[in-house]
Amino acid sequence: MADVLCSEQFGSGAARGCRAAPDGSLQWEAWGRSWWGFSGAFTAKPGGRDGGGGVAPGTATPPLSRLLAVFLPQGFPDSVSPDYLPYQLWDSVQAFASSLSGSLATHAVLLGIGVGDAKASVSAATATWLVKDSTGMLGRIVFAWWMGSKMDCNAKQWRLFADVLNDIAMFLEIMAPILPFCFTITVCISNLAKCLVGVAGGATRAALTMHQARRNNMADVSAKDGSQETLVNLAGLLVSLLMLPLVSDSPSLSLGCFFFLTTLHVYANYRAVRALVIETLNEQRLWLVLRHFLQRGEVLGPTSANQMEPLWTDQVQVVLSQMAGPEAILRAATQGLVLGALRGDGPLPGELEELRNRVRAGLQDAGWSTEKHQLEVDEWRATWLLSPEKKVL
Repeated sequence: MADVLCSEQFGSGAARGCRAAPDGSLQWEAWGRSWWGFSGAFTAKPGGRDGGGGVAPGTATPPLSRLLAVFLPQGFPDSVSPDYLPYQLWDSVQAFASSLSGSLATHAVLLGIGVGDAKASVSAATATWLVKDSTGMLGRIVFAWWMGSKMDCNAKQWRLFADVLNDIAMFLEIMAPILPFCFTITVCISNLAKCLVGVAGGATRAALTMHQARRNNMADVSAKDGSQETLVNLAGLLVSLLMLPLVSDSPSLSLGCFFFLTTLHVYANYRAVRALVIETLNEQRLWLVLRHFLQRGEVLGPTSANQMEPLWTDQVQVVLSQMAGPEAILRAATQGLVLGALRGDGPLPGELEELRNRVRAGLQDAGWSTEKHQLEVDEWRATWLLSPEKKVL
């Protein structure tokens, strides 16, 4: 048999070889096994592949691969971060639970505004709906102004916050018909919370998409995430059509289903957040790395630090110069956290420079990305009057 002239593969899939046949044609190996539709080699005339002679039958892909290509980014798994699949699986579970809980909450709100009640006023229901929506719009603007710049730094924490707040909002919607004397206030507060969820969830989703995209393919990762969410919501819609007739006549059963779905939703969100391994340093991860280094003399890797990262935040404050860039900010935060950890019982300030350099070299060796950071930095800067005793970070 002739020697292999070349081989080809699509992404990280299996490769196949090409040989020269005795008649001068190119003979390509089939993809995979016979149950994929092709059990042997096939031939293509010279120019058939390059000259637009049609699609060769061996270029077909298995049905499962074609289906996965609809919902996964091109080049998966090489085009995304290693934590993409576990995060997306748990994210799909939480989205499914949230979809079912949302159907119960929507049913309660429609019941509260008078759907199915002949005595209900259309104008009163419209006014309630408009007040509810306007409250949420104003809250969205204020929350984005107040907290928008903080969500890049703590995407995990804000993601979890958004989903827990969403559960609280849906609980208020379910309770609203039970409290008719304050129905409007209850649904307004609920919609306000949902709008905050929309801001926090959208912002953190963008930050996590930036982390997951490894081939400058943020648009593809974001689009496929939308396809996955749409599929999950469609499945949730179909299940809701079967579930609502069974629980709508029993408030206790409806509430029990809601608490079960909420528990599943919070648990899946927690597992999804814990599955993330972000290689850039925010304050919590940097603090864990420094504490581990001071205790054991070695730099903690991204996987271990992310597993240990607390889901609440703390702050260290340093003053930056006008020319401070990402590297200077990271060095300043390192020194501030080291000083906070030592509390006067560690090395002298003159030894901090050597310690800081050792930490910096260890971060790169451990797999951390030091070209950028996720430290919370505002726009205040100081201009130092340089002297032999003063130094710019």
